[in-house]
Amino acid sequence: MKTFIISEIGINHNGSLDIVKKLIDNSIEVGCDAVKFQKRTVDRVYTQEFLESSRESSWGDTQRAQKDGLEFGKEEYDEIDRYCKEKEIEWFASAWDIESQLFLRQYNLKYNKIASPMLTHKRLLETVAEEGKYTFISTGMSTMEQIEKAVKIFRDFKCPFELMHCNSSYPTEDFNANLSCIKTLRERFDCNVGYSGHEKGMQITLAAVALGVTSVERHITLDRFMYGSDQFASVNPMDLIKICKIIRIIEKSMGSGIKTLREEEKKCLSSLRRVDTL
Repeated sequence: MKTFIISEIGINHNGSLDIVKKLIDNSIEVGCDAVKFQKRTVDRVYTQEFLESSRESSWGDTQRAQKDGLEFGKEEYDEIDRYCKEKEIEWFASAWDIESQLFLRQYNLKYNKIASPMLTHKRLLETVAEEGKYTFISTGMSTMEQIEKAVKIFRDFKCPFELMHCNSSYPTEDFNANLSCIKTLRERFDCNVGYSGHEKGMQITLAAVALGVTSVERHITLDRFMYGSDQFASVNPMDLIKICKIIRIIEKSMGSGIKTLREEEKKCLSSLRRVDTL
């Protein structure tokens, strides 16, 4: 089974299309299957009080200036769409409000994504599910009861989906990864389960692949020390190369699960096996 690898650019572009294109190129070079972004209507996602509060950034000294600086509009997404088509890689985005989801429809994307903070946003889930596109649903910060309600919406709309096990702390400490929940989600909801990781390094992601996840999503960056709240929980280009390469090795090593005597083993029989055994 081939793991679907999602390269999460998110807001790590810091408002720069040049950075976006470099990250897309990196994702293609290492064999990622798709790149992903985040789309927000700033005035709907955040309160006016919050937007007017102080925050120092290269865009100004308020939260609004910072949020607006990180948000792409139609001109930028038109170019992202054009560039991804030229480079032949799928792209999609997690919408954080209904207006953003409706905005994304103009690009006829193959996939949708429910971000962990949005899992309990009933009207947004219904808006996504009515499109009938394969949807990745992250489950960070959610109870099993909340996940069950989200799953019911997608099944009621007959919209294909998979859950993604996720811990929404940035970065996620090893002891909080709870990878055994992958099996729990798979058995409870009888569906494919992926993994969306926010840890430093790659070991937990690779362990998730060995546990049979159908997709992997990792935030990527050109440099983990760049400005941005997600950068430190992201992987740089060299780590992305290693992750993708090892994922493909793990896939090959998993086999069918059927115990057989391989031809390579038969060659060792005469020299290694005792004749007086069973």
